[in-house]
Amino acid sequence: MPTMADVARRAGVSIATVSHVLNSTRPVLPGTRQAVLDAIDELGYTPNTLARSLVTSRTRSIGLAVSAISNPYFTEILQGVEAGALEHGYGLLIADPHDDPGHERKAVQLLHERRVDGMIIAPSAAPDALLRYLGQHDVPTVFLDRLVDAPAGSGFRHDQVCAENTAPMASLVTHLAGRGHRRIGLVAGLPGLSTTAERITGYRHGLAQAGLPYDERLVAHGDSRAEAAEEATHRLLSPGAPPDAIVTANNAMTVGALRALRDRGLSVPGDLALCCFDDFSWADLFTPSLTAIAQPSKEIGATAVRLLLERLASPHLESRTVRLPSSFVHRTSCGCPPSAVRAEGPETETPRKGPES
Repeated sequence: MPTMADVARRAGVSIATVSHVLNSTRPVLPGTRQAVLDAIDELGYTPNTLARSLVTSRTRSIGLAVSAISNPYFTEILQGVEAGALEHGYGLLIADPHDDPGHERKAVQLLHERRVDGMIIAPSAAPDALLRYLGQHDVPTVFLDRLVDAPAGSGFRHDQVCAENTAPMASLVTHLAGRGHRRIGLVAGLPGLSTTAERITGYRHGLAQAGLPYDERLVAHGDSRAEAAEEATHRLLSPGAPPDAIVTANNAMTVGALRALRDRGLSVPGDLALCCFDDFSWADLFTPSLTAIAQPSKEIGATAVRLLLERLASPHLESRTVRLPSSFVHRTSCGCPPSAVRAEGPETETPRKGPES
């Protein structure tokens, strides 16, 4: 069985350089790194992960706790995390907390007991127990998609990465207002999530920018799920003063809203315009195709890995929050004719605030 020394001889480098390439403990020149990787491939060298973990107290594994992995948005985040982890020689252990605070706490404990080096988590709407556990055990952690605040005085340092929410949501509202819509409804997400709060803020900003009043009767919570969003859409469409356009705050709720509109025999955009936060691969296959905000989901996942590895290398870094820009994808469910969509050209990027710390 080939050894690390064999790899070093084949690549013409020191054993220490091979170690740095395998463990990402020090930058290595690209050419040298490639020579080491080529030698590993040619010799069929397999690192002894168990022995290395006993020496370094590291398992080169990352715990990923994300609910609704079947959701295309989180599936793409998972792909980004997996690619980033694999690039740096890390494996993944995955748990689904089911957006339940009690289950979330147990799932994270199970990952921790399996000695993962750090965790990437999309937290629930009530993450107090989770934060206490992570702080008590000083677990290197990156939160993604949903932002949280560490308990005051806990000293728990963590990093976070998400897409911009407020300005992109406002852009959907102002776009609809520019099409002449005056009663724009919102199917909002699960209360308690930072994404829900920020997208409601963006909705209100968009109304204000368009000179439209905020009417609480035009906001219904779909709790980030298709079934609840279907019910919420029916509530918005109840007799009285129904909306002439609707914005849904995630892709699962878009499906629920479309079901409700179908059940009522309403056409989009003929009877009611529709825009959604979250793009997905088949959004352009609907008739009409869906105008949407596309989040950089794979980049969110890859950035989470980068932040976690930096924290593992430097545990005392101050907490960091990174926001990535989203894109406005102009299609026809907003009521714009296909000719106008084609004339606009490729999707446009929404304003970016830049990294926060």
